[in-house]
Amino acid sequence: MYNLLKGKRGIITGALDENSIAWKVAEKAHEEGATFVLTNAPIAMRMGEINVLAQKTGSQIIPADATNVDELTNLFTQAQEILGGKIDFVLHSIGMSVNIRKKIPYTESNYDYFMKGIDVSALSLHKMLAVAKKMDAIAEGGSVVALTYMAAQRTYPFYTDMADIKAMLESIARSFGYHYGIEKRVRINTVSQSPTKTTAGTGIKGFGDFYDFANSIAPLGNADAESCADYCVTLFSDLTRMVTMQNLFHDGGYSSTGVSNEVMERLGIESKSE
Repeated sequence: MYNLLKGKRGIITGALDENSIAWKVAEKAHEEGATFVLTNAPIAMRMGEINVLAQKTGSQIIPADATNVDELTNLFTQAQEILGGKIDFVLHSIGMSVNIRKKIPYTESNYDYFMKGIDVSALSLHKMLAVAKKMDAIAEGGSVVALTYMAAQRTYPFYTDMADIKAMLESIARSFGYHYGIEKRVRINTVSQSPTKTTAGTGIKGFGDFYDFANSIAPLGNADAESCADYCVTLFSDLTRMVTMQNLFHDGGYSSTGVSNEVMERLGIESKSE
C-alpha cells in the first residue's frame, strides 16, 4: 500500500455485499489510510452485509435515502462529526431500474418506474452535491466519483432505461464539476467500468453472455471490482488533483476496440493481415 489516502475522510455509498464495487473501494480506501462512513438506503442495508464491512474497516454506518435532501443533510452533518472534519472524498455507487427488474422492454417503459430510476440513480448525485455545497461539507480540492457504464454513449438493448439515466448522471458530473471546481476546486468524475459480476450486474438479463463478449473484445480483459477500486482510490488521492468533469473508461480497452480476432474466429471469420 502507498498511503495515498492517509488522513483523508470520506463517504462511501452503495456497499451491499463483498461483490459490490463500493465494498472493494471501502476495503482499498481503508488500506490506503482513509477513514470514512458507510451509507446506503435502509431497505438495501437490510438486504446486504454492510455491518461486516463496517467492522472490518472500523467505520460507522449512517442510513440515508439518497433521494431525500433531509436525509442527505443528516448524512453530511453526522459524517463530519464522526470523522472530525470536512469530507475529502465521496463515492456515488447508486443505481436502480424498476423497469429492468420487472423485465419491461425499453420501448414499453413504465414512466413512473423510469422517473424513479432517474431520481435514485442520477438526481441523487445532484442532490448529494447540492447539499454538500450548501453546507460547505467537502474540503477544498476534494474528489467525488460516480460509477457509470458506457451504455450512456452506445446502445446496449438489455440496459434499457438505465442507459438514459447513466447519460444524465454523467452530465450532472460535468455540469456540477464546473461550478464546484470554480468555487472549491472540488473534482467530480465518473468511472465507466467493465461489466462486473456484482449483485446488481448479474441481475440484468443476458449479463453472463455479455460479460464473456466484452471480455473477448477488451485487450486486457474485463476489469474486475478490485481493480476498479484501485482506480477510484487514485481519483480520491492528490495525484489526480487536476482531473475533473471526465468520464473515465476503466474497461481493459473495450471502449476503444472495434472487434477482436477472438470474436471473429468465434463467428467463423478468418482474420487476414494486409
